[in-house]
Amino acid sequence: MRHLPQELPPRWNGRQVFRRMTRAVFLDRDGVIIRTDVRDGKPYAITSLDALDILDGAEDAIWRLKQAGLATIVVSNQPDVAAGKVTRDVVEAINAELMEKLDIDEIKTCFDTAASYYKPRPGMLLEAARDHDITLDQSYLIGDRWRDIGAGKAAGCMTVFIDCGYAETLIDAPDATVASVAEAADLILSLESKRGTL
Repeated sequence: MRHLPQELPPRWNGRQVFRRMTRAVFLDRDGVIIRTDVRDGKPYAITSLDALDILDGAEDAIWRLKQAGLATIVVSNQPDVAAGKVTRDVVEAINAELMEKLDIDEIKTCFDTAASYYKPRPGMLLEAARDHDITLDQSYLIGDRWRDIGAGKAAGCMTVFIDCGYAETLIDAPDATVASVAEAADLILSLESKRGTL
């Protein structure tokens, strides 16, 4: 069941059009656009290109967001590289395949859990904002983990949580909760329409 905001946060009210500002949708990778292996309520990232399985509705959701004029940027923690569970080459091959198959502008990946780019720290979002002139408080973050929501909140984005039923607790309350990336896209496009940008 979707839990949507009863009203738009103050910055989203009205019908102002921010034509000179670039708005983006930041998406987590594993569990949001590709399938993960869930064991005992905990998701595990894939460790081979052969295991890549794009989730139903993800391709269309990302295409619709791009058609609405939103940049689409994947921001992904990949700590399994340092842990020796997967090689960096495999992670980059998976990302390259996603760039080829989906309408994604960029994939940012952090391998170092101590870095300022590792979610819930907002470094990847802040770097993208600098690189692409993105206005973060007019942008969105879609994620399925507490770290995603934390990074989105820290960067000032509207956060949309995909509830996959994991056995973990959210630290920051998301702005909205949905069941899939397709529902997340529906919500964002509805909000964009209310803002008068569509």
